[in-house]
Amino acid sequence: MLLSELGAEVIKVESPETGDDSRAYGPFRNNKSMYFVSINRGKKSISVNLKSEKGKQIIRDLLMEFDVIIENFKPGTMEKLGLGYDEIKQINPKIIYAASSGFGHTGPDSKKPAYDILVQAMGGMMSITGWPNTPPTRVGMSVGDITVSFYTAMGILSALYQRTITGLGQKVDVSMLDCQLSILENAVLRYQADNVAPSPIGNRHPTITPFQAFQAKDDYFVIAAGNDSIFVKLCKAINCEYLLDDERFKTNGNRTKNLKEIDAILSSIFITKNVSDWVAIFDAVDVPCSPINTIDKAIENRQIKARNMIVE
Repeated sequence: MLLSELGAEVIKVESPETGDDSRAYGPFRNNKSMYFVSINRGKKSISVNLKSEKGKQIIRDLLMEFDVIIENFKPGTMEKLGLGYDEIKQINPKIIYAASSGFGHTGPDSKKPAYDILVQAMGGMMSITGWPNTPPTRVGMSVGDITVSFYTAMGILSALYQRTITGLGQKVDVSMLDCQLSILENAVLRYQADNVAPSPIGNRHPTITPFQAFQAKDDYFVIAAGNDSIFVKLCKAINCEYLLDDERFKTNGNRTKNLKEIDAILSSIFITKNVSDWVAIFDAVDVPCSPINTIDKAIENRQIKARNMIVE
């Protein structure tokens, strides 16, 4: 999808009769999977029986006309079909062969089946998502599937650029599990620093304060005081300049150490006004804040509309 939107001609190869599994995933409109349409927009489709010699020859013929082949089979499947990278590069030495799989084409678990929730679990994502003393929580969207797609697209573009220098293609091997680990951000660094595995902490940031959700009179909203200067503006906006003279709250490090205290003070203030009131107050002084939108409100957001993110 990403490469198609960048202008590439993309032909999706599907199984005869049944097609791609996602054609059966809801929601549906006019008997068509909206999910399938959303992630395959801009692509052309053909059905090919890769188990037949005729089907394999169709793929070999196409390889002479295209720059990139992308597959997400379990490692070893393309080799069994006689269409692995070693065979394909003999047909077209300039081809970029991109393999996107659950665990990559090397390592002891490479041939295990994988879905998004598996790599969220194995990669540590679920262990830091949710609230303390609650069951592990899956992130609310398929972050495993999406991140591997971004990394694969980036790898393909990098390989295409390198080909302009070397004249040769290459294999791009991208693992969902690798991608999950790479986006854990400071969770890995915190473990390496103090040898204690991070755990769920709810809606706040582990090292920046206040950087979390608060309850207003009518709903919840978020504030992100990403540095001490923003905290100064926040305190002035809520008429609590006295907090700036309190050693517990003068620096971000101190505020994080005294999280319970600053959280209690701010929570008692924020509960007195509606979300819209606080957003107006903080927007006026450039303190980052936002209501917590439901999906319907997010789609109707004026910035989303101005950027043409939703196109009918």
